[in-house]
Amino acid sequence: MTMTERENLLRVINKQEPAWLPRKGVLPYPDADPEEHKPCSIGVRPEIFPPKRGPKGGRIDMFGVEYEGAENICGQELPMPNKFILDDVRKWRDIIKVPSLDGVDWRAIAEKAVANVDRHESCVQMGGTSGFFQQLMSFMGFTEGLCALQEEPEECMALFDYLCTYNETVAKNLIGYIKPEIYGVSDDTATARSPFISREMYRNIIMPFHARMAKIGSELGLPIDMHCCGRCEDFIEDWREFGVTFWNPAQITNDLVGIKAKYGNRLVIAGGWDGRGRLLAPDVTEEEIRQSVRDTMDAYAVSGGFCWAGGFMGALGDPEPVRKNDILKDEARKYGATFYKK
Repeated sequence: MTMTERENLLRVINKQEPAWLPRKGVLPYPDADPEEHKPCSIGVRPEIFPPKRGPKGGRIDMFGVEYEGAENICGQELPMPNKFILDDVRKWRDIIKVPSLDGVDWRAIAEKAVANVDRHESCVQMGGTSGFFQQLMSFMGFTEGLCALQEEPEECMALFDYLCTYNETVAKNLIGYIKPEIYGVSDDTATARSPFISREMYRNIIMPFHARMAKIGSELGLPIDMHCCGRCEDFIEDWREFGVTFWNPAQITNDLVGIKAKYGNRLVIAGGWDGRGRLLAPDVTEEEIRQSVRDTMDAYAVSGGFCWAGGFMGALGDPEPVRKNDILKDEARKYGATFYKK
């Protein structure tokens, strides 16, 4: 019987060397993939309250935060500048209101979330929260949000407790229906150069709520995936305390060589590739792109503990990122297929 992508990823989860190098579903895989490979895992974030659309086309979340998309980065969204809903964190109780969950059909929402997932081929990764640090910044903006963390830590923690209680309720009601193989926690607490906050502030104010969310998955024996962009390696030991065994996107501004040497396959690097530097040059060659894939796998995939996840971003409608991503996917498939047979 042929091993599936799901079964191959489970080897990585169990700290074993996989049969081939798993590829996560960061990029859309082509229908004409000659090996008919599907992503080894697919993330689902069930939608209980669909967002409204703002006057500029971006979404408005359940708290009233309006977002706008940037066409030059594939339409990725950020909170609308200078239109924040909270100017004093001490007033959060008057402004931040979670919606009622009375009458929610949890089974129907879960079934819709996984309806298009081939569970024979792909693991399901369920996300538990959009991030407490990120949520505060979306409410207040970075200037006021960072000042609030410094000046009013107790109020920030009270707000996080309120949000966490809501997120826990949602996750606990859904997880039994979704039955994920991986449980995810997400929060972007770092820039490309360094964390936004000190490790002490992270441990004292934010980590307790990450740990509460992670506990929902770890109590069921699920591996915990942490999504955190930027140079966030300062927090890895803290994440490990509440059970993190996967880290994405593990960007190259971190000391990934040192991290791999320290943790081996006990911390799965799901990423480890960024489209930076020479790869963004107009005259970058196909061979250079392919070599970047091989270099990444050679550096971090030995003995397991690695999943390929990476892609170029660009303006909507620009064919160049599409062309480059086709090369990336092709090389990841080809080189990854025989990586552990060398």
